[in-house]
Amino acid sequence: MKQFELHPALCRYDSCEQFCRELKIGRGDLILTNEFLYRPFFDGCGSGAQVIFQEKYGGGEPSDEMAEAIWRDVQGDPQRIIGIGGGTVLDLSKLFALETVTPVLDLYDKKIEPRKKRRLVLVPTTCGTGSEVTNISILELKSRSTKLGLAHEALYADEAALVPELLRTLPYRFFATSSIDALIHAVESSVSPRATAYTKLFGYRAIGMILKGYRRIQREGQQVYGELLDDFLTASNFAGCAFSNAGCGAVHAMSYPLSGKYHVAHGEANYALFTGIFRNYMEISAAGRIDELNGLLAAELECPREAVYERLEELLSAVLVRKPLREYGVTLADLDDFTANVMEKQGRITANNFVLLDAARVRKIYGELY
Repeated sequence: MKQFELHPALCRYDSCEQFCRELKIGRGDLILTNEFLYRPFFDGCGSGAQVIFQEKYGGGEPSDEMAEAIWRDVQGDPQRIIGIGGGTVLDLSKLFALETVTPVLDLYDKKIEPRKKRRLVLVPTTCGTGSEVTNISILELKSRSTKLGLAHEALYADEAALVPELLRTLPYRFFATSSIDALIHAVESSVSPRATAYTKLFGYRAIGMILKGYRRIQREGQQVYGELLDDFLTASNFAGCAFSNAGCGAVHAMSYPLSGKYHVAHGEANYALFTGIFRNYMEISAAGRIDELNGLLAAELECPREAVYERLEELLSAVLVRKPLREYGVTLADLDDFTANVMEKQGRITANNFVLLDAARVRKIYGELY
């Protein structure tokens, strides 16, 4: 069994100015980013590079329609793609590094074999997705009202660059949802059947760093989050290294229909399902990897093992209040449709579940969280 691999070269830069200087950004580069990041940090950097602002093509999660629209506006044939942003920008940038980008749906339907053509540099500006070190691009498929992931070796970046300066503009809510997403990456990958001592080395470290930061927020208030951003950027990257090898499971699989139909941000959708799924795992089996995880959580949260999910929910509520599914507009009829979607379309992800969840169990979880 393969134990661990990390594809992108991982770099860290003290400033955006250093990043631009060392990468020699210029003609032949396509920078995909957001205007609110580019103007204060990169304006004047990389003379001759084409710059595209993702938000001009729509807000929210990345979609097939957004990818098609952006790619139509790309000038010439760039040699290097530089994605600077959150999960939306990074997932789109991965596609633009491919030899054939359109029709995008054909890539996700596996009618086109992904082949890497352009060098790819990814720079995260949130503390959650870990996308800079994964080979997965997740899009909302508008015509199908769902989200789907494309996983392929060709989607790995050549360089993943961490620039803590870029997180200075991150609003609290995006910090909360993205960092909870990173926590879920670390937790899900730790109980995956593909977990190894190496993936848990990164995942457990991420869990410890994130929970330590959350406990400080619980003690001192949400206003201290700005002092935690550097550590959380590192923790997110650690979590990405873990789940790029071991994979995520039911939390992600069951969140995709919610995100796809009701446009709930990825991290928030995962949060809506997180502890409910792990409580159900415990009903099925409390042994093995989940018992090991619970021991770690108990130590970090300073509580008995049997109280870890209650204590975790209490801590997460201090960071961001979790909403029941109905508050997003979800109907009882949706729960059956969501269940069918998970069982029929998310098999790539549910293969990484801690234990098998059949359709009845998936429907039960949705009902409990409704």
